[in-house]
Amino acid sequence: PSLYRVICILFFCPCDLLISIMPPRTKDKTASVGGKVTLTCVVAESDNSSLQWSNTAQQTLYFGEKRALRDNRIQLSRSTPTELSITISEVQLSDEGIYTCSIFTMPVRTAQAIVTVLGVPGKPQISGFEDAVPEGSEVTLTCTSTGSKPPIYCMNDYDLKHLKSVPDEPTYNVSSELTLKVSRSDDNALITCAVDHESLAPGDKRSEQVLRVLYSPGVKILPQSDLPKEGEKFYLKCVGSGNPEPTSYRWEKKNGEFPPLAKVEGAYLHFEMLNKSDNGVYLCYAGNGIGTEGLGDSETSPSPSSPSPSLTSTAAPTATPSTSSSLTSSVSVQLNGVYTFTGGDHAVIGGVVAVIVFILLCLLIVLGRYLIRHKGTYLTHEAKGSDDAPDADTAIINAEGGHSGAEDKKEYFI
Repeated sequence: PSLYRVICILFFCPCDLLISIMPPRTKDKTASVGGKVTLTCVVAESDNSSLQWSNTAQQTLYFGEKRALRDNRIQLSRSTPTELSITISEVQLSDEGIYTCSIFTMPVRTAQAIVTVLGVPGKPQISGFEDAVPEGSEVTLTCTSTGSKPPIYCMNDYDLKHLKSVPDEPTYNVSSELTLKVSRSDDNALITCAVDHESLAPGDKRSEQVLRVLYSPGVKILPQSDLPKEGEKFYLKCVGSGNPEPTSYRWEKKNGEFPPLAKVEGAYLHFEMLNKSDNGVYLCYAGNGIGTEGLGDSETSPSPSSPSPSLTSTAAPTATPSTSSSLTSSVSVQLNGVYTFTGGDHAVIGGVVAVIVFILLCLLIVLGRYLIRHKGTYLTHEAKGSDDAPDADTAIINAEGGHSGAEDKKEYFI
């Protein structure tokens, strides 16, 4: 009878347990390098059998509440008759693999959990324009990121065909290239390279670099005021913008001699006293050593009075390639600023009217003097002694006889 009981314990009793104990359940996990992952093993019912976690090398990590492997990164999270959870901190690429949870019944039942470790890409590095580049040239920018796993699938919003992945087991090095033809509008532009990867939150990894472009000056001329008057002080200012900033300025007068009283002080052209001889087109050249000099011109017409002169300014940019002897080509952009102010027409009209009035006055004076000198004269002849004649016949006879010696009597009417 005792032998029968032993056989029953060894062979028949475990059969009932096989019917009631179900396999443990686990879940696959994904973690990034440097992060942490929690592995959980759960059974529906327990007969007080112990649960155990093993790593990818089949080394026991925890047996129930007991630590089996001395790795301080692995800690017990929860241990009950139906659950065993452990946490792995500071995850490394070597932690990737299959982890096994076992429950020691007869037979032993197991479940597996696959841990996937993502390689976090490094901060992208931009290269290709460490120094300033001349305007009009092409520049190729390269953005490189290392340590990704799996490879980066998006960089700077470019398609996969723009990316180049190089295996560096167990991670990848990924690069992207961008070719630009730069212009002066690209100066100080912010170039950004951003990495998109499943191990990162949006915008976590990006690099920025400022693009510097060398270009010849653009020039415009600014007047001191909008209402210049003859006889007043006045100046023109030459404003040049380029990279680098203009370092030299040169003034000329187009199709004429430079006014002797005009004074050049760098970017300024001073007129001590405006007069009509200052009329003309003035040219300003600004140079910074890049390409050809930028040119601006100004047409001036000082007004003798203050009858609302008008001032206009226009600009017409034209690009001219430079014939610089440097190895890298550059482009010169000339801005022809035209500055005019008017108001002399009224003075001319007034002068003409004054001359006409003066001529008319002179003509009236001359005509008056001529008329005065050529007034009409009236002459009457009376017989001398006719007053003493006794009658008319005698008076006539006396008048006829003494006509030759008669004295003329003149009357003037003025």
